[in-house]
Amino acid sequence: MSISGSLSNALSGLTAAARAVEVVSSNVSNALTDGYGRRELELSSRSLGGRGAGVAINGVYRRVDENVISERRLADAALGQSSTATGFLSDLEKALGSPEDPQSLTGVVNQLETSLIESASRPDSQSRLNAVLSATKGLAAKFNQVSDRIQALRLSADHEIASTVTQLNDGLQQAAQLNGAIRTQLAAGYDATALMDQRQQVIDRISQLVPLRQVARDGGQIALFTPGGAILLDGKPATVGFTPVNLIIPQMKYGSSSLSGLTINGQAVSPGPGGPLAGGKLAGLFDVRDSQAVTAQARLDAVARDMIERFADPTVDPTLGATDPGLFTDGGAAFNSANEVGLAGRISVNALVDPAAGGGVWRLRDGLGATAPGDVGNAAGLTALGNALTRAKTPPASGGFLGAARSASGLAGDLLSLNKADIRQADSAMSFATAQVDTLKSLELQGGVDTDYEMQQLLLIEQAYSANARVVSTVDKLIQTLLGL
Repeated sequence: MSISGSLSNALSGLTAAARAVEVVSSNVSNALTDGYGRRELELSSRSLGGRGAGVAINGVYRRVDENVISERRLADAALGQSSTATGFLSDLEKALGSPEDPQSLTGVVNQLETSLIESASRPDSQSRLNAVLSATKGLAAKFNQVSDRIQALRLSADHEIASTVTQLNDGLQQAAQLNGAIRTQLAAGYDATALMDQRQQVIDRISQLVPLRQVARDGGQIALFTPGGAILLDGKPATVGFTPVNLIIPQMKYGSSSLSGLTINGQAVSPGPGGPLAGGKLAGLFDVRDSQAVTAQARLDAVARDMIERFADPTVDPTLGATDPGLFTDGGAAFNSANEVGLAGRISVNALVDPAAGGGVWRLRDGLGATAPGDVGNAAGLTALGNALTRAKTPPASGGFLGAARSASGLAGDLLSLNKADIRQADSAMSFATAQVDTLKSLELQGGVDTDYEMQQLLLIEQAYSANARVVSTVDKLIQTLLGL
């Protein structure tokens, strides 16, 4: 081998060692960076005319475990859906209150029961009659407040759906742009691994919104599909459409054209279970708006109906006509079973017992249909009201309640128990999804940057660099010797 050939070989070794140090330093500095794929320098021997001509740098390659990443993304989507459900149910629990809270639904029912017992012991006491009126108003207000809160949560979910769809479309656009940039870089012979890192980070964010499967395409590009069969990115990004509303009332439901669903490239798709985008945060928000909140409202309406019917019975108040509303009304009128949806938001105290509405609190004692005050010592009417509240009554046909006959407070307690059971189920699903995400992230990190291994590689690179530098130094001495002859 000639002196010039030896020098060329050594210089190529120095170049390869310098590039290897750059790769190692990049790996070490990004050891904790999400979405970073470990770099590897690929080298091969170079020959010229059948003789060794040093080392060739084939390129820098990004090493990631696509299978683990794919499974982790699906777990991210499941976590996004379960955490959305847990958030809604926790907010609902706060609105209903806990059983020990005097301002909870069961607490205000118990306050009404207590005030009726106390007033029955002193039917002549104006202050105790006022306490009964205050308790009835408090109970009606509690129903109204919880109903309003449920609809507010539905509206919040609707607005968040719009925001999530915007994030999804923006993410798909960014992924498509990075696809193009990566193809251009690779075609020009440049390193595109940094762009691939950025693309993975973008796709990871999208995967929290909808579940994704990634498929490789030519030129370093990728396509994105959902397990439900939707094509979100394959060359061009899909456009997901949604139209939010400014107001939601209990009667508004998906499928009745009052609430928007989803479109993909202008084609309507189901946003619920079994739909092409089911399984992530977006699906969880639709579940809150169109299922969980609707169920919560139906249960609350059923308890409000039970409360109205308890006091509308003529056997409880003989002064009532067959069609007259009782102590509680549906917005001032008698309850119609065909109009139960949203009842909890309309329930109110009969104006006949409210002095502020032109009524008289004495009617609590003497009957709502009484035209004049009766015997102030007669507690029969108040006792009948108290018995109506505490008597065991068959659970309402609506609302999904099952079991034996219940008192008013017992039925309200059942409502809280059903919500608590839903919370436990949602918490269990979220715990499972969290554990799955953590496990898959750990597996992903195991296949990522190992700083101990990188330090070992750095020592080998240092030795190789030193050896090649020694060759260059020796060749220099040989040349100097020749020049000195």
